[in-house]
Amino acid sequence: MVDLKLLLMSKREIERYSVIKQLRIGKINGTVAAKMMMLSIRQTKRLKKREAKHGAKGLIHGSRGKTSHNKIGKKERKKIISIIKKTYPDFTPTFAAEKLSENHGIKHNRKTIEAIMIEDGFWKKKPAKKKDVHRAWRERKATYGEMEQFDGSYHDWFERRGGISELCLLASIDDAEGKITHARFDHSEGVYPVFGFWQEYLLRQGKPLSVYLDKFSTYHMNMGLAKDNSDTKTQFGRAMENDLKITVITAHSPEAKGRIERLFQTLQDRLVKELRLHKISDIDKANEFLLKVFIPDFNKRFAVSARSKGDSHRPLSKLEENSLSAIFCRHEKRIVGNDFTIAYKNNWFQLTKNQPVTVMKKNSVIIEEQADETIKIRLRGKYLNYIVLPDRPKKALTKKQPWVLAASNRFSNKPSVDHPWRLKITSEILRTKLLKA
Repeated sequence: MVDLKLLLMSKREIERYSVIKQLRIGKINGTVAAKMMMLSIRQTKRLKKREAKHGAKGLIHGSRGKTSHNKIGKKERKKIISIIKKTYPDFTPTFAAEKLSENHGIKHNRKTIEAIMIEDGFWKKKPAKKKDVHRAWRERKATYGEMEQFDGSYHDWFERRGGISELCLLASIDDAEGKITHARFDHSEGVYPVFGFWQEYLLRQGKPLSVYLDKFSTYHMNMGLAKDNSDTKTQFGRAMENDLKITVITAHSPEAKGRIERLFQTLQDRLVKELRLHKISDIDKANEFLLKVFIPDFNKRFAVSARSKGDSHRPLSKLEENSLSAIFCRHEKRIVGNDFTIAYKNNWFQLTKNQPVTVMKKNSVIIEEQADETIKIRLRGKYLNYIVLPDRPKKALTKKQPWVLAASNRFSNKPSVDHPWRLKITSEILRTKLLKA
């Protein structure tokens, strides 16, 4: 039995004790006392009797200090601690409670598991962070597909299993529903991995109205001159805005796109541990696990309902669907030379005679370079035929014209004997001689 004298009274109980004393000495009546304590008259009478019999400790709740009837038994507690120590030592209380329920049939409230983990040293509560800068809250978009927040996160996702130290997880989250719309592992956040991500996304979901991302060089021109020119776009910007009519919005700070930033914080905890539990150390298996297991389960747990029903994704047209590989590749402009050759990355391409479209000298063509380094040359929507030259084409030698010969060689050729000039000179000489004679 717990000694009630050792128990402290709460602020509410002290206030009630003050009211009951006034009631007992007749300063106020029962109706006023009940209103002051926001209790019924019947409960007020009970408290008055208890105070009269036991004094101030009569107002303390009878269960305080006693062991709860729902307290976990020592045997089950020991079992929980053993499982956490062996399998989930670095899990958060929420995640550990989920796994204990899913994999071991031990169903307890998160707070209960947290208390056990804190007591046994598996978990330590982190102090709340103080916000130095006030940031205004932005309301979620109204419908699904209206805005996708997109980014990449470099992390040791496989915990060095399979000899892989760091990978990039590319992911997008819907702004309205907080749902992971697509995710995949790749080696970097470069142009081709991002192109591959969005090609898969569009084929599954359709075209969102806008994409919200940071100013990483893949998405945004960061050079001074490029910033001042609104027409200057990256390969990603050209593909999304010019070809697919998807608005690209760049954030000025990580906090601006906080939904995707918080998602990666969660994934760096949950996804790393899920990959460990499933013993996955291969990119292909990890991507399959993301698509079939992790993302559906994550969305079921954490997605919210949008303010407005419906889907703002636009379906791909047949032309767009067939052109995705041409859209999501590097595009570079080049000029057709006088000898119908095109230079690109120290290679020379000779256009053949048979072409699907008329090709003129000085035509501007588009070089399309795929992720596998396949090269295609496009002019007015048609792909040109070409061969790769082993060496740079040699310039044709131009013949020297007479009017550019040196002055000393102008009369090097002597006229023939019967040339009119010679005949004229000879006749004049003979005539002169005859006259002198």
